[in-house]
Amino acid sequence: MLRSLGIASFVLLPLVFAAAPDPVSPDPNSPRPIEAVDSVFTEELTWMEIRDAMKEGKTTVIVATGGIEQNGPYLATGKHNYILRATTEAIARKLGNALVAPIVAFVPEGDIEPPSLHMKYPGSISLTEETYRRLLTDICASLRANGFAHIVLIGDSGGNQDGMKAVAAALNAKWAGGKSRVHFIPEYYDYAGVESWLKTQGIEQTPEGLHDDFAITAQMIAVDPATVRMKQRIAAGKFRINGIDLAPAEKTIEWGRKIVEHRAEITVSAIRRAIGKK
Repeated sequence: MLRSLGIASFVLLPLVFAAAPDPVSPDPNSPRPIEAVDSVFTEELTWMEIRDAMKEGKTTVIVATGGIEQNGPYLATGKHNYILRATTEAIARKLGNALVAPIVAFVPEGDIEPPSLHMKYPGSISLTEETYRRLLTDICASLRANGFAHIVLIGDSGGNQDGMKAVAAALNAKWAGGKSRVHFIPEYYDYAGVESWLKTQGIEQTPEGLHDDFAITAQMIAVDPATVRMKQRIAAGKFRINGIDLAPAEKTIEWGRKIVEHRAEITVSAIRRAIGKK
């Protein structure tokens, strides 16, 4: 039939694919050929740089949870993740013996179907509590396999706290007597304490009913002014929050750095106390 149509006949044969070769596995003990970069973030480091940092005593690793949620009309949905970029580095450098794992960007933000809490707003991304805890469990287990002795859990949002506490307790029970321990540090998440501290510095706020405040905005603007829509707010005459003028921007940026340092000091003290406990 095919020949009568002018089409050459052919036979279908099973396709055979050669197995891809395994990637070359370098010697785990091979020397680093170049100078290491000055970063505390593991995602910015090579495996050799992480290995050598751990050999030099950086056996504590920070696992920070943020979130993607609505934050009023002026702040980017990645608010907590931007803040953690600043606070985790400050904490790690103050500790002197710590690295920072990639920030956990997705956390529980409300029910997905039907939407509740932050999930009522476009852009928010939520995990179920079960998924969140499983994610943290696997991250911690991976870091334990890497050889870290102390795994520190901190969260920049209220909905993150219970899951971190539960995972830390479960893993410590499972790994009792082992080489690694998980430390949940609730002292990091204390925005009420930050607000009280700001009052002692002469900064008092009048809440406007937005999911936003001076401490949050100041920390974010210190990381990236675009995340708080600085230019657009200045143009619209809205460069203020909770009754506090954010101009000049340089002053607010400086406040952001001070707040980051304040939170880092409190968190470092709490981490040292936790690790010092038997």
